[in-house]
Amino acid sequence: MPEPEPSKDRMSRRRFLATAGAWSVSALIAQRALSARAAAGTVTLPFANGERDLVAYPQKRPLIRLTSRPPQLETPFSVFNDGLITPNDAFFVRYHLSVIPTSIDPGAYRVRIGGLVDAPLELSLADLKAMGDPIEIVAVNQCSGNSRGFFSPRVPGGQLGNGAMGNARWTGIPLKKVLERAGLKPGARQVTFKGLDKAPIEATPPFVKALDVDHALDGEVMIAFAMNGADLPMLNGFPVRLVVPGYYGTYWVKHLSEIEVVGDVFGGFWMSTAYRVPDNPGHSIEPDQKGVKTIPINRLNVRSFITSLGESSTLPAGRETRVRGIAFDGGQGIREVLFSSDGGANWQGAVLGEEAGRYSFREWSLGFTPPQPGTYALRVRAVNRVGETQPLKPLWNASGYMRNVVETLTVQAV
Repeated sequence: MPEPEPSKDRMSRRRFLATAGAWSVSALIAQRALSARAAAGTVTLPFANGERDLVAYPQKRPLIRLTSRPPQLETPFSVFNDGLITPNDAFFVRYHLSVIPTSIDPGAYRVRIGGLVDAPLELSLADLKAMGDPIEIVAVNQCSGNSRGFFSPRVPGGQLGNGAMGNARWTGIPLKKVLERAGLKPGARQVTFKGLDKAPIEATPPFVKALDVDHALDGEVMIAFAMNGADLPMLNGFPVRLVVPGYYGTYWVKHLSEIEVVGDVFGGFWMSTAYRVPDNPGHSIEPDQKGVKTIPINRLNVRSFITSLGESSTLPAGRETRVRGIAFDGGQGIREVLFSSDGGANWQGAVLGEEAGRYSFREWSLGFTPPQPGTYALRVRAVNRVGETQPLKPLWNASGYMRNVVETLTVQAV
C-alpha cells in the first residue's frame, strides 16, 4: 500500500523521533514500514495462535504487536519484574479506531468544553498548565481485555496475554478544576470525553466515553500531560489524556479534545453496547447463558502476579529462592498477598513492599525453599482492604473482560 503523505502540522518531533531516527512519523501507520520494523523477533504467548512479532515503534522499545492498524502493543511480561513503575517506552498501547494522530502541534492543540455549562471553554495546553498546581497520582492503567487469550471457551476480540497493563506516575490538572471554571448548569448528569482518533468510515461510531458528574468532580480524575516525569508518548495520548484512577483503560481517553456535559445517561455505542459486563458480583455468565442484564465496565478488580519466575522455571531444591510479584485493585488498596507452593492447598503471607498509592501496583516478595526435587504449582492471591479477593476458578463472560483468576505457575526444583 502507498505510504501516506507526511503531515503538514508542526509537531513535537524531537521526542517522538528520538527512538525512530530518520524514520518518517507518518510511517507509524504504514503497513509496509511497520512490517519492516518487526526484526526485533517474535514471542509466543501461552495459548493457541499466540505467536506475535516484537516491534519497536517510535518512542517504544520492542513490544508485542497484536495489530498494526491501529497499533495495539502489549508489554512483555518480564518488564513488570524490573520495578514498580512501567517505563514509558515499555507501556502498552491500545486504540479502537484506525485513524490515529501521528503529528500534533502542542501550541495549536485545544481541548473544548461545552454542553450544559455556563461558559464554554477552549483551552490550550498552556491554559491547562496555568490552571493551578498540578497533581500527581501513581495509577495502574489496564485494558479491559487484558488476559483475554486465556479465556476458555475462547471469546472474540484481541487475544492478549497479561501485558496489556502498566503502572505510571501521572501528572496533570484535576478535571474538577476545568469543570468548575466552565460552571455546570442544573440538570448536569454525565460528562463525555472524545479524543482525536477516528474511523476511516463515517458510519463507525466515534469513540466517546462518559462518567457520572460526581465521579468527574472527585478531584482525582485528571487531564494528564505528563507520564513518569516526561511528556506523554504520542502513542499514549500526547499531548493530554484523561486519567481515571481505579477504572479500566477504556475510560482513559487519549489525545483528549472534546468534553461535553450532558443531562442524561450518555447512549453512545461505546457505553450502551460495547464495554459492558454482566450485572452480577463476578461479572460472569455460563458460556451458553443468554439474556443477561449488563452494565458498563467500571472499576478494576483485584489481581496479582508472580513476576520473578516464568512457566517451567528451574529452582534449586533445598535452597531459598526469593519470589517476587505485583498486586493491585481499583483503589481500596492491597491488604495482603498470599502465596501457595502446592496448588492452593496451603497458603502463607508474603511481605508487601512500599505503597506508592492506593491505585498503584504493590510489590510483594517471600522466600521459597523447595524441600526436594520435583514439580511445584505456585499460586498467589491478593486481598484488598475491604476483603475482596480473586476467584480460585476462572470466571467467564462473552467479551473476555476483567479476568482476575488466581493463576498457577508450574516450576521445577532440581
